[in-house]
Amino acid sequence: MAEPERRPRLRPAPLLHEPREVAADPEHFFDLEAIDDPRHLLDRATELSLAFRAAADRAMEYQAIAAAQLADPRRFDRLSAASIGERAQWTEDYARKMIEFGRDLLKGEPEEG
Repeated sequence: MAEPERRPRLRPAPLLHEPREVAADPEHFFDLEAIDDPRHLLDRATELSLAFRAAADRAMEYQAIAAAQLADPRRFDRLSAASIGERAQWTEDYARKMIEFGRDLLKGEPEEG
């Protein structure tokens, strides 16, 4: 049986670590406030936006995988969808959807949409 086709992951733009003293300044955000050229500002802000979106999508996939693993009926310490939802601050219905999504990810099924 052939393995499902896996799409290559796009790598987000690198997020540079900000020094502690700079990060404490609420007006400072990845040095965007220091960029005077609006073209460069748009390019860098877009790059950061795409990187954060990719990071959020990836983190959500890991949430789904963890939820599926925690709900696995083969585990003696499995959790209910309600318990997983409470732990992740989701509704029980959303937890069920995330568990199913995680199961699909664990099986290696291609994503829809």
